[in-house]
Amino acid sequence: MDHREDGPVSDPIIRIEGLTKRFGAVTAVDSVDLEIARGELFALLGGSGCGKTTLLRLLAGFETPDSGRLLIDGHDMTGVPPHLRPINMMFQSYALFPHMTVAENVGYGLRREGIAKPETATRVAEALEQVKLSDFAARRPAQLSGGQRQRVALARALVKRPKLLLLDEPLAALDRKLREGTRFELVRLQAELGLTFVMVTHDQEEAMSMATRLAVMHAGRVVQVGTPHEVYERPVSRFVADFIGIANIFERDGHWTVLRPEKIALSPQRPTTLRTVQGKIIDIAYEGDRSLLRVATDGTVMIVSALPDSAHQRGQSVWLGWTDGAEHILAP
Repeated sequence: MDHREDGPVSDPIIRIEGLTKRFGAVTAVDSVDLEIARGELFALLGGSGCGKTTLLRLLAGFETPDSGRLLIDGHDMTGVPPHLRPINMMFQSYALFPHMTVAENVGYGLRREGIAKPETATRVAEALEQVKLSDFAARRPAQLSGGQRQRVALARALVKRPKLLLLDEPLAALDRKLREGTRFELVRLQAELGLTFVMVTHDQEEAMSMATRLAVMHAGRVVQVGTPHEVYERPVSRFVADFIGIANIFERDGHWTVLRPEKIALSPQRPTTLRTVQGKIIDIAYEGDRSLLRVATDGTVMIVSALPDSAHQRGQSVWLGWTDGAEHILAP
């Protein structure tokens, strides 16, 4: 499968070289090369079994690679146990202690390390202020909402002042409405702190809306790295084009072509654009701010994004039009 990096990054905090991890006959991570810059919010994106969580666990030190190198801030992490790495990890389950207060949960790791009580108290107060939970220090996890528990878990990770924070599906335990608001909070906090966040997610919308750059993974390999805009507009393969968002993918002149639904104009008359095709609406999916229409043309079905309009009807004949610049031609 095609694999294209977006070029070397300046000031990388993570450098991964040929990293491979096998579980018996299964290669979970397959010769991955990757650089992540200091201060990025970087997402590892892919479906179940693609290797993203195993790669995160290799970064954390919970798994040992079979081959390759992993450097954090210029230091080879081979043989370095998790507690000695300059990282912390926020788990999907949050793993808060129900019998402890918010402040006690946040300070647990510092107490385990034997940090003096006055310094622990100061750092816990700072971490709770960062996540806007100072007024909740005496509460227990059962007295908090899902979003507040997530922020407690984040404060517990931040209190140890890591160079790198790993987040395993950080919003998966939240309902949809809460996820949307929490995304913005995480992005704001990451930008304010200037920390490097590496996030694992299977949610394309989550990765596209939060990450400064992302890596799309498939079958243990990184198949494309870039900004969300680059990956969406210029996918390197049919897999990436199909995985990220909605795409019309068709063959023309011996090349596979990608055309996004929002780049197609729909009209009852033939438009004056360079590319036109006539078809018939066969399905309409109303999504509030837009409608997705499936339009049958000669030899294929095109998906078109349009403003909600009651004039659109199944069985209606329409013209589709787009410019050459709207298409993305995949490399052979």
